[in-house]
Amino acid sequence: MVFPSTNGDARGRGIAWLIFVLVTAAAYGNFYVYDSIGPVADLLHRQRDFTDTQIGMLNAIYSLPNVVLVLVGGVLVDRFGAARMMLWTTAVCLVGAALTALSPAFGGMATGRLLFGIGAETFNISTLAAIAQYFAGRNLALAMGLNLAISRAGSFSADMSPSWFAHAYAQGWQPPLVIATLFAATSFAAAIGYWWIDRRVRGNTIAGEPHTAHRFVLSDLLRFGTAYWFLLILCVLWYAVILAFRSTFSIKYFQHAHGLTLATAGAMNSYVFLAAIFATPAFGWLCDRIGRYAPMLAFGALLLPLSIGIMEATHWSLWVATALIGVSFSLVPAVMWPLTSKLVSPARFGTALGLMWVVQNAGIAGANLMAGWLNDRAGASALNPAGYQPMMVFFGTVSTLGFAFALLLWLTAGRRQHEAVAHGR
Repeated sequence: MVFPSTNGDARGRGIAWLIFVLVTAAAYGNFYVYDSIGPVADLLHRQRDFTDTQIGMLNAIYSLPNVVLVLVGGVLVDRFGAARMMLWTTAVCLVGAALTALSPAFGGMATGRLLFGIGAETFNISTLAAIAQYFAGRNLALAMGLNLAISRAGSFSADMSPSWFAHAYAQGWQPPLVIATLFAATSFAAAIGYWWIDRRVRGNTIAGEPHTAHRFVLSDLLRFGTAYWFLLILCVLWYAVILAFRSTFSIKYFQHAHGLTLATAGAMNSYVFLAAIFATPAFGWLCDRIGRYAPMLAFGALLLPLSIGIMEATHWSLWVATALIGVSFSLVPAVMWPLTSKLVSPARFGTALGLMWVVQNAGIAGANLMAGWLNDRAGASALNPAGYQPMMVFFGTVSTLGFAFALLLWLTAGRRQHEAVAHGR
């Protein structure tokens, strides 16, 4: 992969920010499509008789292929370039979104979500690679932070869609998914723009030195320290709970267990992402300033089981629990990925990150399937809100285990080691 020299003058910086706008617009649409299932979950249950196991499968099947393909995707981005891979993957995502919206049977919808998942995770790698190429040595952290924040605005928009597109939801489950397909189409259009500009830049710019990726060998896994493995386990447990709950079952749970309307439940769920849009860059800045990665990570991990417990075991306002989830969702990613780069050598950072993503996808898929199975087994519904209790106990247990591994990471690293890590020694 070669890096175009675009940071040497004002024109180069302008091109870099134009690329940022296009890449981030594509990411916004991608996040919207991913989170489009949660708002229609109850409609699929009522209008198409989908079980919660089937609804969980629509998001689980997104993650299942990426247990392997996320590593393959990284190789393909290095081989063919971020622009070309983003073009291909957004095309695959568009086909998947359309198939999900237009299929008359569950099998077709599941196939659509499978295609979307195959494209989406490699698309995410392309996004990071594109920003790294055009912002190398200048504003890289700022660009990546803003990209993540705006991308999450896509998830916020999906949660708010029952209010914003109330007429579409009033017509049934399909029109909202057609709207999601339109967002996928805008992602594809933005990817075309990025690919076209990237070709022109590479045709008119002297290429820099080729980027040589560290060759993956199995023995690399043996060189990771104990702290990294604790971080990996925390990553799996924390993401499995927060994405399976927030992106699949939370809106339905809010409707049935807490008596909210679809629009109110979607808005309540959306504030998790709304908070993250602003708080994630702020927490990252704070972490860089104080250098206390592990304590901040442990605090963020603690908030997730607390919020699950508050929702299920108290009569407190849902605002309390969703606020805690929002802080956790902002703080943990802001600390986790920089800490990963400090726990492994730069030569093996890609291997470490890829391994975390592989296992993370397996955990998210498993949590979606388990939660759906528990709901079906307990008969969870609006008429039986107590049927959601096994799912919430499952989420609470897994997130508590995640907090335990965050504590182990903190204790393993120790104060002296973390001070050295924070100062780059």
